[in-house]
Amino acid sequence: FSAAPVTIGEAVGSDITNVVSNALATGQSGAAALVMQNYLDHDQPVAVSEFTRELIVASGAKVDEALGTSFAQQLSERVRISYPAIDTSAYLSPTISEAEQAAILSKRGLVRDGYVLFLSRLTKAKGVEDLIHAYRASDLYHRMPLVVCGSGPDEEFFHKVANGDTSIRFFNDIGDLEKFALMSGSHAYCLPSKPRVEFTETFGIAIAEAMLSGGIGPVITTRTGGIPEATGDHCLYHKAGDVAGLVACLNRVARMPDHSRAYLSQQARDPPRRFDRENILKNLLAKTAMKTAA
Repeated sequence: FSAAPVTIGEAVGSDITNVVSNALATGQSGAAALVMQNYLDHDQPVAVSEFTRELIVASGAKVDEALGTSFAQQLSERVRISYPAIDTSAYLSPTISEAEQAAILSKRGLVRDGYVLFLSRLTKAKGVEDLIHAYRASDLYHRMPLVVCGSGPDEEFFHKVANGDTSIRFFNDIGDLEKFALMSGSHAYCLPSKPRVEFTETFGIAIAEAMLSGGIGPVITTRTGGIPEATGDHCLYHKAGDVAGLVACLNRVARMPDHSRAYLSQQARDPPRRFDRENILKNLLAKTAMKTAA
């Protein structure tokens, strides 16, 4: 007889918590319970970070309060952590030479070590507005451009915030090869994420990718949500939503000698290696095997 298939249910956070919150807010407690039960029906429910796991357990407690169920206890006992899987080889063993990187950047009007980079989804929770204001107040303004890469629901809003400033450049058509070239060639990579009602960073995969890219500039971010699980203590941090703190980080980078920036970048490369997709898959399969054996 062939073994029965094993199912794994992965939750990134908002895919469960937002649906449950909305259902409870509109009096659809049965729908909220169904979401929880469907998640728990998997042989191994997993969350992409400890922060996400805590959010899901808290959502289960809200359903319990409304219906007298026991979801919080079940979630606390059964949900395991399985961090997002990254193809680390794409960053640790890049297939492009420095000359090819220079050509890629040149097509965008950029040069290596000559721009500050944001590359992620364009939503207010990612802190793009804070970054624009901080950049304009920093010593890097007029010294090099701020490059904002990505697309998302608030893209038009951020264009309005930039107000035609030629020092701020937007690109919404970046491919995978360009992503590495941009990340590894930046003077600094910034993702000043902050918690909002509609979204809080549950892991920070773009930050981990920027760290893996190495290059010549450090990563600037916050300790919002699950970001510390992705970064450890290997970035420059400021308080979420604190524009003055972000200005201070940018100015610190502006005053750093090249070798200091490069050192920070290279030191940050090792911690996210543990998110390699092969390691993540092995760990996930091991957890599942233990669960089914039990």
